[in-house]
Amino acid sequence: MGYTRHIEGMKAFGKHLRSLRLAKGLSQEQLAWKADIELSQISRIERGIINTSLSQLLVIAAALEIPLKELCDFEIDS
Repeated sequence: MGYTRHIEGMKAFGKHLRSLRLAKGLSQEQLAWKADIELSQISRIERGIINTSLSQLLVIAAALEIPLKELCDFEIDS
């Protein structure tokens, strides 16, 4: 069995992350600094290019000062 990426889910999560970040008034650079993640990584997550790790989700949620549940509460466009 091969590794499968859920492209639509990755893009939907990235869109959700971007909206949460903007609602907090943060630039990608500010979020990257607060989460101690490379700016390019934040950009790739928001564009749905990479499948991020649980560890990164936890630090992103902490940087946004929201519960992980809120970060993961998004809909996948059909």
